[in-house]
Amino acid sequence: MAAAAERGGSPSLSAGEEEPPLGLDSLVEEAAAAAPSAGFRLTAVRREPAVRLQHGVSGLEPLAWSEDHRVSVSTARSIAVLEQLSDVHSGGQEMVIHRTAVPAPSAACLLKVGPKKEVAECKERFASSVDPTVSQTFMLDRVFNPEGKSLPPMRGFKYSSWSPLGCDANGRCLLAALTMDNRLTIHANLNRLQWVQLVDLTEIYGERLYEASYKLSKADAPRGELGDFSEFQRRHSMQTPVRMEWSGICTTQQVKHNNECRDVGSVLLAVLFENGNIAVWQFQLPFLGKESITSCNTIESGINSPSVLSWWEYEHNNRKMSGLIVGSAFGPVKILPVNLKAVKGYFTLRQPVVLWQEMDQLPVHSIKCIPLYHPYQKCSCSLVVAARGAYVFWCLLLISKAGLNVHNSHVTGLHSLPIVSMTADKQNGTVYTCSSDGKVRQLIPIFTDVALKFEHQLIKLSEVFGSVRTHGIAVSPCGAYLAVITTEGMTNGLHPVNKNYQVQFVTLKTFEEAAAQLLESSVQNLFRQVDLTDLVRWKILKDKHIPQFLQEALDKKIESCGSTYFWRFKLFLLRILYQSMQKAPSEVMWRPSHEDAKILISDSPGMGSTEDDQEEGTSKQASKQSLCDTGKGMDIDDTADDSLPQSSDIGGREPMEEKLLEIQAQIEAVEMHLTREHMKRVLGEVYLHTWITENTSIPTRGVCDFLMSDDGYDDRTARVLIGHILKKMNKQTFPEHCSLCKEILPFTDRKQAVCSNGHIWLRCFLTYQSCQSLVYRRCLLHDSIARHPTPEDPEWIKRLLQGPCTFCDSPVF
Repeated sequence: MAAAAERGGSPSLSAGEEEPPLGLDSLVEEAAAAAPSAGFRLTAVRREPAVRLQHGVSGLEPLAWSEDHRVSVSTARSIAVLEQLSDVHSGGQEMVIHRTAVPAPSAACLLKVGPKKEVAECKERFASSVDPTVSQTFMLDRVFNPEGKSLPPMRGFKYSSWSPLGCDANGRCLLAALTMDNRLTIHANLNRLQWVQLVDLTEIYGERLYEASYKLSKADAPRGELGDFSEFQRRHSMQTPVRMEWSGICTTQQVKHNNECRDVGSVLLAVLFENGNIAVWQFQLPFLGKESITSCNTIESGINSPSVLSWWEYEHNNRKMSGLIVGSAFGPVKILPVNLKAVKGYFTLRQPVVLWQEMDQLPVHSIKCIPLYHPYQKCSCSLVVAARGAYVFWCLLLISKAGLNVHNSHVTGLHSLPIVSMTADKQNGTVYTCSSDGKVRQLIPIFTDVALKFEHQLIKLSEVFGSVRTHGIAVSPCGAYLAVITTEGMTNGLHPVNKNYQVQFVTLKTFEEAAAQLLESSVQNLFRQVDLTDLVRWKILKDKHIPQFLQEALDKKIESCGSTYFWRFKLFLLRILYQSMQKAPSEVMWRPSHEDAKILISDSPGMGSTEDDQEEGTSKQASKQSLCDTGKGMDIDDTADDSLPQSSDIGGREPMEEKLLEIQAQIEAVEMHLTREHMKRVLGEVYLHTWITENTSIPTRGVCDFLMSDDGYDDRTARVLIGHILKKMNKQTFPEHCSLCKEILPFTDRKQAVCSNGHIWLRCFLTYQSCQSLVYRRCLLHDSIARHPTPEDPEWIKRLLQGPCTFCDSPVF
């Protein structure tokens, strides 16, 4: 382990002080100080499957992991999106991944710099210019010539960025994508199988600049004509995106027609351009398209050759501050103030703050900002880390009575090659860096009295995957997994003939750490912690039992707290245990079987049993037995641990079936408890938002009768609530009717409604109304179904229909 290399004998440097150059002596000192610590160990374990990419990766930082557990990979033809699922209906031990893709546009992107006819004339004149500084610069610049003509086409993606959770119509993340030919678009995955482009920001921004005569403000002096090559370059550079990053969700105030104010969620997207300008887009949530764009403001950063961008968001005494951290290809890093008008509770800096001012020609490749809590200063702080060459620049920002305190330094001795990718776990501040030689460094910040230091450990991916080259890394939202893009490394000193790009996964936490984090989680949402639940799922499927310490800790949580989150966690564990007890089929499930027809013919009346039939049946039984034996030989360890009996052991089958029935009964009991708790919530909403004898789409009387029908269910809160509701209903029942035969639909089952004529309708798990239509929504893990909201629904019912699954916390599609 090694501490951060803090120069000049001082533990930290202020923003204005000068840091000595990073030389070979400092690297040797840092490497010598990297002694292993007994209490600091990380064992990376490979997690199957490895996902092979159809095309090579493109752009810088090609890998990104969203808050809703989707991994985006920028490639030369599309953005591959890998969604991690913690599937409770599958008994396989591999990670469950749902794969989709965002295709690259087929047409090239032409930036709008003037009228089409005038632009075509200028391009022709520049291409045929006798001045080689003009003609060659024009012909070789792919921003001016995205089609390429004789050059290869500019296809693929340069960068992708995920929004926070809760931005699209389903409450999930939006994807901002930047193509190699500088087209910036926003996409949403609304039906899980297809990505939809919601808006083209490059086109909209170009139109705004054209209407403003390519001036940022009306006070700007008029520029030259488009025929001037310098003006032609300026108009392109002011709308050529370099990077884009999303802010956190903030609250704005909207004035209604009756002059009332209501809080509306919004999110900001900052786009850094080639000339140093930053466009800050404000979107109203949920983002639906062009109509959701609230405003667009442009900030001049004053940084030459900008390379990277990140949001700085700081909370101090319940006051939120924000700014934009911009890095340059020449080395400087600074924070710019962002004035967020009409944003509730937001503040910004009075002037820019320089974090690193030296023009040392070390380009800033990546910037991450991590909110932390300072244990010595007893206040919130921000840790800014930036990859610069083979070093990591860090800066600690905290606000005290004296103002904004800035401590900065570099961590050296990490890699012998430049850092190609950097990612950070925002829950504990751990930073991961990697170079192309397959070496990953884990940096853990440790606070000191004045600033902080870093302990770091080397993760050799060659010990996990073999000889590989790395192209990008990303850490999962809860820090359980590290995704890595790899290709084959050198073998016997020779490079591979072909490159096969793969996304592979390694574990960063143990099962015990994941279970403890789930039990002490402040989020209390299983869907937002899929990476942790997947580690727990993997362990239970391997061992075929729930560890005793986890059962006891969970039971204590349920007794002391009673939160439905712990009941959902218990349901998850029971479902995985049930799957682990299931015997794997010996034959391929999708392959059709022709045995049933032959058996029926031989057993039919008037057909005798012949010797050929008996021989055929014997051969089939033998082939079945060989398939079973083959399946056993494929996984010896699992067979040794599996307590499932063999088909010949009739006496041993009964205890296993009894255990499965016992687990099934526990699952049904937990599901019934969660259903009753949600029914109480729905009845509470009905009581708060209805008048006397008001009929709603919710079968209120049926829900009340269902809760009161079980004599063993004694919940005083539910009985008092039901008494108030029945008094308000004034002996009215408002039953549901079948849309086919107009018969009454009784409320006897929480999952479905059956009329007297046998017509079956599934019930919405959010409102318990029968879904009498052909179109409805379904939970991500196919646990339950829900109806679509209708224009006639009041706001409180629409809010109910926006909720997640009551069994697994998954969103509904």
